[in-house]
Amino acid sequence: MIHTPPLSIHLADEDATTRFGQWWAARLHPGMVLLLEGGIGAGKTHFARALIRARLGEALDIPSPTFTLVQTYDDPAGDIWHTDLYRLGHSDEVIELGLDAAFATAICLVEWPDRLGRLTPPHAIRLAFAPEGEGRRVEVTAPQHPELIADARRDWGTDD
Repeated sequence: MIHTPPLSIHLADEDATTRFGQWWAARLHPGMVLLLEGGIGAGKTHFARALIRARLGEALDIPSPTFTLVQTYDDPAGDIWHTDLYRLGHSDEVIELGLDAAFATAICLVEWPDRLGRLTPPHAIRLAFAPEGEGRRVEVTAPQHPELIADARRDWGTDD
């Protein structure tokens, strides 16, 4: 496998984060997992909402899964699972949620993926969000999807 270095992108504001979510929405299919890393307020949920609305409709209410842990959405291509694992105490609880099975059959957006531990899918795409100025920086790592990094580099430029 060819080593594909991470891609670093500055998203200047919430509109740019929304467009970035829309960009990803057009490229995902069941079995793809996005690990959304970053602290509270880094933009993970905003990105996830934009992605889900781009696939299913702008008027859709997208609650944060902070308390429910999992929100699922019916997509014509297959389910979308939006999860927030912040409140999990142990990675074995991921199995109780059914998330491990969803990794193979759904589009999965996972906030606080460090809670997955040994259950982290090796094919997952990592998006690490960090506040920067009025916007945020996102670093994308996708070793098994070099074509996505190439497309993002072409469409979003790079600050590398």
